[in-house]
Amino acid sequence: MFNPPYGVGIMLFETVVSEGIAHNSYIIGSGGSAAVIDPRRDCDVFTEIADRAEMVISHIFETHRNEDYVTGSRELSARCSAEIFHGAKLPFSYGNPVGEGDTFRFGSLELSVLETPGHTEESISLVIKDRDVSADPFMIFSGDTLFTGDIARTDFYGIDRNAEMAAKIFDSITKKILALGDGVIVCPAHGAGSICGGEIVDHPFTTIGYERKTNRMLLMGRKAFIEHRTRESPYVPPYFRQMEQYNKNGAPNLGRFPLLRPLGVAPIRELINTGAQVIDIRSPTAFAAGHIPKSLSIWRDGIPAFAGWFLSYDRPVVLIDDFNLGLETVATRFARLGYDNITGYLAGGFPAWFKAAQEIASIGTCSVQQLQERLQAESPFILDVRDIKNYLAIGHIRGAHHRYVGELPQYLSEIPRNDPIVVYCDAGWKGSIAASYLAKNGYHHITNVLGGMQAWKRAGFPIEKSL
Repeated sequence: MFNPPYGVGIMLFETVVSEGIAHNSYIIGSGGSAAVIDPRRDCDVFTEIADRAEMVISHIFETHRNEDYVTGSRELSARCSAEIFHGAKLPFSYGNPVGEGDTFRFGSLELSVLETPGHTEESISLVIKDRDVSADPFMIFSGDTLFTGDIARTDFYGIDRNAEMAAKIFDSITKKILALGDGVIVCPAHGAGSICGGEIVDHPFTTIGYERKTNRMLLMGRKAFIEHRTRESPYVPPYFRQMEQYNKNGAPNLGRFPLLRPLGVAPIRELINTGAQVIDIRSPTAFAAGHIPKSLSIWRDGIPAFAGWFLSYDRPVVLIDDFNLGLETVATRFARLGYDNITGYLAGGFPAWFKAAQEIASIGTCSVQQLQERLQAESPFILDVRDIKNYLAIGHIRGAHHRYVGELPQYLSEIPRNDPIVVYCDAGWKGSIAASYLAKNGYHHITNVLGGMQAWKRAGFPIEKSL
């Protein structure tokens, strides 16, 4: 959390960071009244902060309809009776539309709306003034418009409108946000690692002046930026469509996040037989040594980035761990993506499965040295599942076929079923996802390269680059 002492009128300012999705929510207040900006779904933290500051949350602002997580506006509003506000250019089924120049007061603080389309049509930014100090703005919540060192993606309306939206976001930033003055603090809705940006700098906040001087996207100039955006092809996880519907029409209010239930071997087996999705959250090495057949390997910290590529919302999800530690955090990560179908976890962890004499599957692993020796004697199908940026920038193993791990369900037919398959990624974790997905779909003779390209490069083995 970041608590800058800017402006004598500020009684409250805190950033709430949601790890994994690299999302920033904010709570700001003065004079006993507070506003929350872009709240996450697990929203107890906001009421706790407000209670500590002896403030009432009266307003909730959404800077745009988010694509990468379920917003917490309706959940939070139900708890504290605060009004919800969002941009007017999208017909939300809840809340109140706001437009350019609309103004709100919280004690000495004045919040005004800037319409800043580009990432989405209804995107807004929120400008803060401390009227006890000055009539000049000193802070802006830029949502998914201006990030630290980056500009938000503009591809959500399809390739035919990418240039149009790129022009809109560039103009929103240069004509409205930059015009506020170099000293204004910029508080973006995402930090480094977010899928809503490309190469966001790992800074908790920034200033307009700093971005004017250092932001590589702004320094391109308008024409070059638009051309750059029309050449980009960011990945679009399929769960984005579900998030867009939830955030436009309102996700179910949970009241509180459901408690995970411990389930015995027999109920787990019955769930599997009726189509449950089994997610093994252990490490790639533990999964490779032994796992429940047809389970999907997604390590716990990888859930925010990869669950939405593979899981459906209409079938129950069962979690498999070794020691069942910290599962509340795991469940929260699923719930932020709208997965309310987590049925429970295997009581006793994976050891309970093999102690009950249940069937166990395994997946091969190898070191980069073992792979190098193998390639001298045979020609397996080598599958590189890194993202395209790393594939192009770092290079690849000779003869490798590239397909990003999240795209495997879409391009499964490209991978031969009868050949031995060697999978590698950056370090072995995404490779485990890919290997488990292939095994789940009937592929055999799969090997995941532990250490991935990182270890291959460190070992000094040859790397090729695409022209």
